[in-house]
Amino acid sequence: MPIEVIPAIDVAGGRLVRMSADGTVPLDAFGGDPLAAARSFVEAGAERLHVVDVDQATTGRAANLEILRAIAALDVSVQASGGVTSATQVEAMLEAGADRVVVGSGALAFRAAVETMVHDLGERVALGIEADGPTIRPRGRGTELPLWDTLQWLGPLPVSRYVFTEVGRVSTMAGPDLDGIWALATHTGRLVLASGGIRSADDVRAVAALGGSVEGVVIGRALSEGLSFADALAAAG
Repeated sequence: MPIEVIPAIDVAGGRLVRMSADGTVPLDAFGGDPLAAARSFVEAGAERLHVVDVDQATTGRAANLEILRAIAALDVSVQASGGVTSATQVEAMLEAGADRVVVGSGALAFRAAVETMVHDLGERVALGIEADGPTIRPRGRGTELPLWDTLQWLGPLPVSRYVFTEVGRVSTMAGPDLDGIWALATHTGRLVLASGGIRSADDVRAVAALGGSVEGVVIGRALSEGLSFADALAAAG
């Protein structure tokens, strides 16, 4: 069965950006217009988009809900993200049209709140695991946590899926962390979406070959720097 290929649309200050080690970098692709990017991916066959409010991830305040709303109006499923740590932020993104929200790694220090969101919202939330080797390291605001201990705590919870990001590979186009993706899927038995480092159709093919509960890939920078969505989709299986 093919894995899902999900284009990422990172938005800051109302325009397309990508994350780098030095912060956000404006993108010229699609004229910098997030809605134009979304339309292009939908026309190419994308069934789901991953929309990141980078401003919220860095400041804690939602700044791009109207863009999220406009993208969701394109009749495409939307997975919203961006440093989400509270049920209030989740509800705001769902109200704006997302059908799923990624609760960020920064929330994992607040166990009671995460447990409530997982139990109450079910398939409408995924949990983000931003890993740096054995450590969970939120890219925005948040506390570093031991990966293994955190997964032990999460194990009994009805988590619908994880979004796994190897933080050192984000926007590097250095290839995905296949070992980390496989280990998370195998250890938890939950659905896993892989993010970070995807650069080519071969990388998509390698993630798909992991099998098991690996559900899909989220691709950002590569889709604006040479990888066509059609080629990524064809490589998905």
